[in-house]
Amino acid sequence: METKELISSYDEINDTFVGKISEKNGYHANYDISNGIFLNIDNNNLPVSVHINNASDVLNVKKYVLKYCDLSIFIDCDGREINFKLCTNDRMLYNIKSANDFNSPRFSYLIKAN
Repeated sequence: METKELISSYDEINDTFVGKISEKNGYHANYDISNGIFLNIDNNNLPVSVHINNASDVLNVKKYVLKYCDLSIFIDCDGREINFKLCTNDRMLYNIKSANDFNSPRFSYLIKAN
């Protein structure tokens, strides 16, 4: 599993969480993998960023958790499914599996928020 650094920001007023893998710029396509969680991918169909609208509602957490806690995102693809997990302080906040509709290769990323 590769560990990547995530440059993240949370806009409390608009309740929007954005996290971008630090060494990646731009994206090729964006997919709604679950209930307002968007996964942006590069030309190789690998994740480059995550965007969550209405983040506190989607993740069912208080806004301060997204603003002040250390977040980790685990994204794993076995070729058929994408598994997306978002954790804070070793507590699972959200876990979803989605069909791999965009032909991503196998990968496994642990992304730590800044």
